[in-house]
Amino acid sequence: MKLPELLAPAGNMERLMTAFHFGADAVYVGMNKMSLRNFADNFTLEELKIACDYAHKNGKKIYVACNAFGKDDDFEELAELIKGIYEAGADAIIVNDPGVIYLAKQVAPKLELHLSTQANTLNSYAAKFWYDQGVKRVILARELSLKQISDMKKKMPDDLELEIFVHGAMCISYSGRCLLSNYLAGRDANRGECVQPCRWSYELREKGKEGEFFPIEQDEKGTYILNSRDMNLIEHLPEVIASGACSLKIEGRMKSIAYVATVVNAYRMALDEYKKAMEEGSDFVVPEIIVNELYKTSHRPYSTGFMFGSPGAEGQYPIHAGYIKSYDICATVIDYDKENHIAKIQQRNRFFDGEELDILSPGDVGRKFTVKGIKNEDGEYQEATPHPKQILFIGCDEEVKCGDILRKKYN
Repeated sequence: MKLPELLAPAGNMERLMTAFHFGADAVYVGMNKMSLRNFADNFTLEELKIACDYAHKNGKKIYVACNAFGKDDDFEELAELIKGIYEAGADAIIVNDPGVIYLAKQVAPKLELHLSTQANTLNSYAAKFWYDQGVKRVILARELSLKQISDMKKKMPDDLELEIFVHGAMCISYSGRCLLSNYLAGRDANRGECVQPCRWSYELREKGKEGEFFPIEQDEKGTYILNSRDMNLIEHLPEVIASGACSLKIEGRMKSIAYVATVVNAYRMALDEYKKAMEEGSDFVVPEIIVNELYKTSHRPYSTGFMFGSPGAEGQYPIHAGYIKSYDICATVIDYDKENHIAKIQQRNRFFDGEELDILSPGDVGRKFTVKGIKNEDGEYQEATPHPKQILFIGCDEEVKCGDILRKKYN
């Protein structure tokens, strides 16, 4: 059977390589302009060309977000940017502005168009309209249920693809169209500069002489009335796949390599387990060890969003807007000496000789080892790893490979 595409975020080249290493079929990236994540590292055209060459050699794809709401002043440079994206070898651009679609068809007619979720496509009629404009794939609004998506798919052209989000941060605003950041901080969320005021704490205050505060909840910290939970659909993959979506998207171009690796690896393993079960004709339940992986990365409390109907108040988390985090990345693996059981690593966070570390490897979770000696490149022993990105050699009885991640649990 053919599985849906697993689509991962890549805020820079390192995260792109990480996503592919851990099993993503495709990634979506942003350029330095016209992306809704201007605070990510993003890509230059030269970097995009290198990334596309690497992806295509390994049977992967790259989609470029060009989904900011454009103004006339943006279009002078946009034509050259879209041409550059096409010439670099990108497989598609993600768009939502009809003007950008019009321009892309003029300057790069062979470049595939994917319609952003911010176009808030909620029905088959809208999807067919965009199909007639040359759109190959529609990234559906997050306010749809799986049943509604399935019903839409039956009414659309067979070659019109549907993409849905399955994991990551949810936006309080309808299809991500928000003005809060613009009004409160002067940064336009629809042009890639959101400061996430939906995550701030709010209080109700009486406009009288004394300016008395009235708590919305009995909490001295105020309340996070706009704060949404994160999406997590890994335990519902059979229903997700049955909806007919061709691509399952993970949110997070601003997230770390640890997040990208953990989430991509979990969904890759779950999808492969599902395929195996279907081919064997057996029942499928996502193994608990895979489900638990998603609790090891930085996240807010989880929800299934609108996928099974309106989440109501359960979709919000008014207690706080901080992340839950139980594990931290310690190092990335550069090489491994099997004969001497020595791993060459690049340090990312502090750990100690004799400490137990967890191994995150593609399709392989749950292995641990105790660090047996730490030496720097001069062969000098170190008790700990205080220097960021230092190259080190550590004793490691478990075999690891280049690109693997070593992490540890918080006490």
